[in-house]
Order: sequence, then structure tokens, then C-alpha cells
Amino acid sequence: MSDPSALSIPPTSLPKNLFRMLRIKQWAKNLLVLAAPLFAGVNDHSKFIVPTCLAFLAMSLLSSSTYICNDLLDVDRDRVHPTKRLRPFASGAISKEFGIVVGLVCFVAGLAIALLLGKSSFAIVAIYLAIQVLYNLRLKQIPVADVYTLAVGFILRACLGAAAIHVSISGWLLFCTGGLALMLGFAKRRNEYILQGEDRSTSRASLAHYSRGALDALVCMFAAGAAICYAIYTLQSNTAHKYPAIILTSLFVFYGITRYVFLVFAVDEGGEPADVLFKDKHIIFSVVGFSISAVIAMSGVRIPILEQ
Repeated sequence: MSDPSALSIPPTSLPKNLFRMLRIKQWAKNLLVLAAPLFAGVNDHSKFIVPTCLAFLAMSLLSSSTYICNDLLDVDRDRVHPTKRLRPFASGAISKEFGIVVGLVCFVAGLAIALLLGKSSFAIVAIYLAIQVLYNLRLKQIPVADVYTLAVGFILRACLGAAAIHVSISGWLLFCTGGLALMLGFAKRRNEYILQGEDRSTSRASLAHYSRGALDALVCMFAAGAAICYAIYTLQSNTAHKYPAIILTSLFVFYGITRYVFLVFAVDEGGEPADVLFKDKHIIFSVVGFSISAVIAMSGVRIPILEQ
């Protein structure tokens, strides 16, 4: 039986380490639940506020529980990683027992909120959790399958946003979401591949099977694929036909993708996509510009030259 004192954490370090253990920065990924409400094409979005916020909270809690599980399983590998060795479990800042307790609380709370949103929402988060279990047990060791598994998680986030407010979502938007997720995932693998050199397989087994050339090609391929899918969405989707000004958002999507690819190849960024999002002014500009232009377009503004 574990020593109960192992659960105690110095008060001054607890908030910071708890923040890192839950990976609050990674909650930015869960903003994908806003995609469906943003492009729903309805006059009154106020009724979407509560279910959308609940969907965001449910996915954030559940994703934190999976991060905790992943870190607990990978603690030995993380200790030999240049940066992951600083994670709370690997560094010893937080005990495994304390992490298990917090992870279970997040897990139960997230499932309860999802169930509150309805059967469809609960089914989506159940699929998400099942995939995460497969990822942690086996798929993260298999090249390509490891990144595809994570990309499915992004798509499920967008689907959860639609299910929570009972609207449909364009297949092209899901293709774009998947493409962006694959771009980010392979960029992260590329960064790890370079950063760890010959010792790369000690912290992530799948890295032993990748090559620098393959990762470069995959990043470029999915960056282009995501841009093309979003372009088609702004031209051919039902939302685009009803709100043709939505094409203006593509300027910011294309710029954001281009900027990210530039950072990946020019300065070997991409290790933590959330860090790039919060610290690069160009990416922030793209996100803000996209949000503003989307709201304007969905308000019904008409631009004669864009009429279809």
C-alpha cells in the first residue's frame, strides 16, 4: 500500500504542477467544439452557449484524464526525454497516487457532463476514450497509426460540438480538421525526431521507424490537403452557398498554415503546437482574423462580387 504522505504536495508548487499535469494549454485543442456552432447558420446563437461550453468542459476534463494516464504509463520513457523529463510525474514533483486521484475525478466529471448533453455526445466521448485506450496500449508504438489516432481525436472534438447543439457539420470541414491535425502531429514527430538524435526510440518507440525525409513530406502533404479541403468548404458547402462571404476566412486559414509550415522548417518548431499558438504573433493574428471574419460572414453580410 502506498504511503499516504505521497499524496501531499508542497502548497507553493501544487498550482503550477497541477496546471502542467492537466496540460491546460492543450485545452486550446478543444476549441474545435466551436466549429459547428460558429458555422451553424442560425439567427440566434444564444441557445448554443451553454451546451457548447459544457461540451468544451467535458472534452477538456476527459482529455486531461487521458494525458494523466499517458504520462503515468510513459514515466520511465519521459525521464530520458530532453523536455518531457520536466513533466510532474517524471520529475517527481507530483506523485503517481495523486495523479490517479485527479485523473479519476476528471474522467468521471467529463463523462457525467457528456451524458448530460445527450446520448450522441456521450457516444462520441466514449469513442474518443476507447481510441485513447488503444493508443496508449498499442497504437502509439506504430508509425503513422500513432498520428492518425490523434487526428481522429481532433475530428471527434468537432463532431462533439455539433452533437451538443444538435446540428450537422460539413464533411469538408471535418476533412480540413483531420488534415490540420495530421500536419500538427507529423510536425511534432519531426521535431522529436530531430531533437533526440540517435536516442529517439528510447522516449517514443514509433520514432525508430520514421525518417526525416518521410516526416518532411507528410507535413507538407497534409498542410496542402488541409488548405484545399477548407477552400472547397468555403465554396461548395451548404454554409458557403448560404453565406458566400465565408470565403474571406480562407485568407487567414491559408496564412496560418503557411506560417506554421515556415516555423516547422525554418526554426524546427512544432514540438508543442499549443506553444506555437500562444507565442507566435502571426498565428495569433490568423486565429483572431479568422474568428472576426467568420462572425462577419455568418452575420449575413453580402459582398456582391462573391455572390453565387
